[in-house]
Amino acid sequence: MEFLQNLIVAAEATGAGAFLISTLIVTLAEIGDKTQLLALVLIARYRQPWPIIWGILLATLLNHALAAWLGALAAQWLASDWLPWILGISFILMGIWVLIPDKLDDEDTDPRWMKKGAFIATLVLFFMAEMGDKTQVATVALGAHFDSLVGVILGTTLGMLLANVPVILAGHLVMDRLPIKAIHGVTALLFILLGVWTLWY
Repeated sequence: MEFLQNLIVAAEATGAGAFLISTLIVTLAEIGDKTQLLALVLIARYRQPWPIIWGILLATLLNHALAAWLGALAAQWLASDWLPWILGISFILMGIWVLIPDKLDDEDTDPRWMKKGAFIATLVLFFMAEMGDKTQVATVALGAHFDSLVGVILGTTLGMLLANVPVILAGHLVMDRLPIKAIHGVTALLFILLGVWTLWY
């Protein structure tokens, strides 16, 4: 708890708290997430890393800008007395959700879009896969928690790229070497601590 408090205070002291914390949380939350599995499928099919990376960047910017804006809007609507409780409980639930393994569904690799080329397929499939996904829900909560909408959007987008670009460039070599369960445990702990910190402070 004290570690997280010090981390948040240090990040906010730099004026980049929303960006740094959003980057850290989404990078860790993306490890083993279904969008990372989708990145593996896309690179195996197309063997074109740069169109896939650009597709992920644009899809994430669009999706997370919408999510962060919804979070900020919700924060304005909710009574200030209720907001810390809703956010705190949301972060704790996110921590529990992170521990549930993800898998790709058939609609995540819709063949209609897979025929459109690496960039379009990535753009559409990543945008759709992020709808209601852990990182989108986390972005809504972060957008409600922090005053800096731009910091949250840029941080969550960078986190998505940090988690997925190595997978695109090195494929299973990266995935097979990562201690995914341990990373999920750390991510869950961070979400839970952020939730407790939000409720307590």
